Amino acid sequence: MATREMITDPQDFFDKGCGRCDRFDTAECSTKRWHAGLIALRKICLDAGLEETAKWGHPCYMRGDRNIALISAFREDFRLTFMNAALLEDPEGLLEKNGPNTQHASVIRFTADDQVAKLEPTVRAYLEEAIGYADRRVKPKKEIAEFELPEELVDALDADPELAEAFEDLTPGRQRSYVINLNGAKQSSTRLARIAKFRDKIIAGKGAQEY
Repeated sequence: MATREMITDPQDFFDKGCGRCDRFDTAECSTKRWHAGLIALRKICLDAGLEETAKWGHPCYMRGDRNIALISAFREDFRLTFMNAALLEDPEGLLEKNGPNTQHASVIRFTADDQVAKLEPTVRAYLEEAIGYADRRVKPKKEIAEFELPEELVDALDADPELAEAFEDLTPGRQRSYVINLNGAKQSSTRLARIAKFRDKIIAGKGAQEY
């Protein structure tokens, strides 16, 4: 499957897809299958007063400089992924882990378009809680680790289960090579661009300096 340039305009996601594969802008794209549900999720996020942008090929909803949630679509489901999900109380028990190697449950998974309407009050409540933390500048307690991952990489791993699993499988030395490389960039935009560029390498099990 060919690798494509990821979309940078959130409207393109709803019209054409994420841009990651050769199903982009075809009838086979997952965004076509779940179009009604994705539009309903988008409306809830925008009604919450969040700013819509595109990150990692998906619509990302922000409060100031804080990522709040990400919308994504797959063949079998579509999802709303919460950033900094370790803060959320999840009283309804809806949040699931994005993948077997992710630390925190952060995803509400939908397998039918009409589930969005059924879960709308809960989704709105979770967004409101997340916005409250962002407004108060509250962040999850940092995990004790051998090295600290850049915030942009943490967000990317939370939002991309395939990438998270591949990064988890890397040797510590290869993981460290990405951390060193990303920490060498002064601008967040540069780190985001490097993460997008490194994705295929991480999936392939290579370090930052390997070819």
